[in-house]
Amino acid sequence: MQPRPSLARSLVAGILATLRYWTQTEVHAFAFSVAANVLLGFFPFLIVSVSLSRLFFSGQTTVAAIDFALRDYFPDALGDFLSKNLPQRPVTDWVALVLLLVSSNGIFVPLEVALNKVWGIQKNRSYLHNQLVSLLLIFSCGTLALLSLGITELRVGSSSGLRIEQWTSVVFFKLAAVPLTSLILFLIYRYLPNGRPPLSRVVAAAIGVGLLLEALKYLNVLIWPWVDARIQREYGVFRYSATILFLSFLASMLVLAGAEWSARGHSLKDAADAGTQS
Repeated sequence: MQPRPSLARSLVAGILATLRYWTQTEVHAFAFSVAANVLLGFFPFLIVSVSLSRLFFSGQTTVAAIDFALRDYFPDALGDFLSKNLPQRPVTDWVALVLLLVSSNGIFVPLEVALNKVWGIQKNRSYLHNQLVSLLLIFSCGTLALLSLGITELRVGSSSGLRIEQWTSVVFFKLAAVPLTSLILFLIYRYLPNGRPPLSRVVAAAIGVGLLLEALKYLNVLIWPWVDARIQREYGVFRYSATILFLSFLASMLVLAGAEWSARGHSLKDAADAGTQS
């Protein structure tokens, strides 16, 4: 029986395996495809979120809650730009809302192919089947987003402007962000592949990637002035589109890395179990 490697050695081996996975050309192709669909579907999803939120909450506090969330994800000028361009009137035509949802779920087409590849699933769903699953995931993720907005609205609406209450609202929102993000990732990891990945591996990957995405937000805040100056110089009027594309690409790489880690751990566990039985 071989001795188990130390925790540090296992951690280094896992990081190196993830870096090797990131060097694959198709991983970058999947991540850029997901990022492009995020760019195309971001504003339609924002319109749907504002429209549906105003069915349950008041217009002023809905905009304040979404503005609060956007500034947490997108710092400085980009957050200001997105907040100022929030739709002022909700879309009340249900046909238009459905069309906006369909246009915002394109992210799940390349993401399903990537997750199927990670888990060794040979057959992808048909396009119509993928769209049906994507709509269900959009509704599920949208419900969680509405829940997040509702929590944020309660904090924003109940705040009287005192500094201590403002800090309490920020801390409350940030504490709720990781569990909600992890739950959304769990739904994607578990139900988007054309198969059923093991539950234990999916839960661990969703929690880990949720924490890493939260850390990415803080890293983005720290280096944002340096990155934003170069994006503005290189891309000019396309500055905000390039920023959303770049941030979405980084987030997609983390999501794919989490899926690859969970599949790799499952394969290693199966190999260890087979060796034990033999």
